[in-house]
Amino acid sequence: MHVRRHRRTLLVGAAVAAILAGGTGAAVAESTPSPASKVTPTGDGAKALCKRVPKIDHRIDRALNRLNAGADKRGSIARLQQRVDKAEAAGHSEIATYLQDRLTFRKSLVTTLQQRQKDLAAVQTWCKDNNGGVN
Repeated sequence: MHVRRHRRTLLVGAAVAAILAGGTGAAVAESTPSPASKVTPTGDGAKALCKRVPKIDHRIDRALNRLNAGADKRGSIARLQQRVDKAEAAGHSEIATYLQDRLTFRKSLVTTLQQRQKDLAAVQTWCKDNNGGVN
């Protein structure tokens, strides 16, 4: 009796799977958008960017303050430089190399963030002159 019930369950399960597989294939084919019906952006997002300028500026300021802070602040260049110096003094050349690469990147990040800050100032001026990007 147990074998018969197992076989019946297996057959019912296979039938349901076949029905679902056939139905799903048709549904997927119908729901796939054609290239002509894809939504394309209507603008450049100026209004949204103008709205976010103060938050972006604040985030850049925080990052620059952290990077330029003293050796007592986590995430600062000075603290990472101190770690590199300690690794070199301890003779851990692999660790020192790894940390030096992170330090090089972190220093380049300052330059990148400063450039973004300048670009954002220009965007902020544009937003003021153009009614917050609504025009």
